This record gives sequence, C-alpha cells and structure tokens, in this order.
Amino acid sequence: MSTLISFTERELLRGKVVEPSWYRMRIESVGEAPSKDQGSTNYPVEGIIEFNADNGNKDFAGVPVSWNFNSKAMSFAVGFFESLGQKVEPGVRLDLKGAEGKSLDVYVENDTWQGRVINRVNHKYRMP
Repeated sequence: MSTLISFTERELLRGKVVEPSWYRMRIESVGEAPSKDQGSTNYPVEGIIEFNADNGNKDFAGVPVSWNFNSKAMSFAVGFFESLGQKVEPGVRLDLKGAEGKSLDVYVENDTWQGRVINRVNHKYRMP
C-alpha cells in the first residue's frame, strides 16, 4: 500500500534559497510562543517576498521567509518597527502583531544550518 502526499506551492517555495539582497516583504503572520526552555517568549514572524527592493526583480516573489524575535533581546525589533514608520521610545508599547499585512524592506542573507544553505534575516530592515 502506498502513501500519497502532495505539496502546496508555498511549501515548495519555503525551501528555495534566495540571492542575498534587500527584498520588499509583506508580513503574513506574527506569533507568540514560549521559548524551548520556557524562560522567555519567542515572536516568530513570517513574510512573503514581493520583489527585490533594489532592482524590482520578481524571481523570488512568493518565497516565504521566517525569522524570530525574543523577549530577552527585543532591541532587535527596533529597526523592524522603525521601518514600518513607528517611533520607538522607552516605555511606549508597540503592537508586533499589528505588522501583519504591512510591507517593509528586509535584507535576506544566506547561512548554513545543519549542513544546508538557508535564508536568514539578521535584523536588517529599512523603510520602503
């Protein structure tokens, strides 16, 4: 007996390695979950590449890219909020989930994880 499976286009694109560059990215989702050791909170973010923000090329359009913020290092989110036009000041509460549906420029680089090349967001953002 065989076990048949199928993949969505998004699932196939998830593993596509993009050329390092600035990409216009639409934020699809922002989550919240306890870290593995339960000592902090992770905020996973998933964006979808719309086009290369430097030259307009759409070769990687539709590729989902994921990254994470952590409650113990929220300073990495400052550039993210600023690129969305939000002013970051001490004591001001900002809604990370409010980024869903918005677009910003994100620098995507390549990295190696468990012996394979992956897309990596190293917290470099700019306003479109």
